[in-house]
Amino acid sequence: MDDTTPSMSTLFQQLGLDDSDEAIATFIKDGQLASDVNIVDAPYWSDAQRHFIGEQLGADAAWAIIVDQLNEALHENSVKRQTGLD
Repeated sequence: MDDTTPSMSTLFQQLGLDDSDEAIATFIKDGQLASDVNIVDAPYWSDAQRHFIGEQLGADAAWAIIVDQLNEALHENSVKRQTGLD
């Protein structure tokens, strides 16, 4: 059983990505998604990463909250454009 406490840093570790604050901020800044692109369909995920993200969201697992936070962060620019707040 995985006793890892879900956080943005541990999510990035699970995905095999650099989990430093700077790397996470850069990933989010550079990885912005259009409003019609689901996080699971982002072009930069490997098959394993895509599977993990989809599995966690589909199972409404402990990781789902953190994955959803990443989803919101990756759609921040498109939401701002849609609402005229950019």
